[in-house]
Amino acid sequence: MRIPLSHHGLREMACITAGCGLAAWGLAQVAWPLVLLPAAVETFGIAFFRDPERKLPQDGSVLVSPADGTVADVEEVAGTPLLPEPCLRVGIFLSVFDVHVNRAPLTGRVAGLKYQRGRYLDARDPAASRENEAQDVLLHGALPVVVRQIAGLIARRIVCTLVEGAIVERGQRIGMIKFGSRTELLVPLRLQPRPLVKSGDRVRGTSSALVAVAAQAGGGA
Repeated sequence: MRIPLSHHGLREMACITAGCGLAAWGLAQVAWPLVLLPAAVETFGIAFFRDPERKLPQDGSVLVSPADGTVADVEEVAGTPLLPEPCLRVGIFLSVFDVHVNRAPLTGRVAGLKYQRGRYLDARDPAASRENEAQDVLLHGALPVVVRQIAGLIARRIVCTLVEGAIVERGQRIGMIKFGSRTELLVPLRLQPRPLVKSGDRVRGTSSALVAVAAQAGGGA
C-alpha cells in the first residue's frame, strides 16, 4: 500500500534515508539486530512527511481546519497586518507526530501574503504567535480569513506554495511547516464567528469543521 508523501520533504527524506543507511551499515558490523534502530528512525522521519487524502465536512458553509493537531487556544485578538480588525483566533499546535501539510479553510482568492522573520520559541508558548517566524495568508472568498503558519522550537522552514491572486479551493493544500509548529485561523468578529472546537480538541486538516459564521462578507473571490 502506497503512503502519500509530500514532495516538500524530498530533500529531508533523502538525507534521512542516506544517514540511516550509513548508520545501519556501521551497526551491522557490530551486531545485525542493531540495524533495527536506524530503520525505526527512518520510518519515523519519512512518516513525518505523510500527506493523506481527506474528505470535506458535509456542511459546505463551515470553515475547515487548516492543520492537524490539538487546539491550543480559542480567543479574541486584535488581528494581523493583513486583517487589522478584531478577530476570533483558533490556534492549533502540531506535534512532530502530526501531519504538517496545511490546507485552505475556504474557497477564495489569495488577497495577501506577509512573511515575518522571527524567533523559534516552543509553538505552545503564547508568545510564539507574536515573535516566531511566520507566514500570513489572507484568503478572501465569501468572507476574509487569515491562515497563519508559525514555526516552532524545532521547525526552521515554512513552506507556502501560494501566490497573490491565485484561487484556492476549500481543503486544498497550501504548504507545510516542517517539524513541530503552530497554525492559526483568524476570522473577523464582525462576521459573528462561532467556534466549533475548544482548547484540547484534536482536529484534522480539511475534515474537521473549525468555525461557523453567522454573517457573510460577500464577493472577493
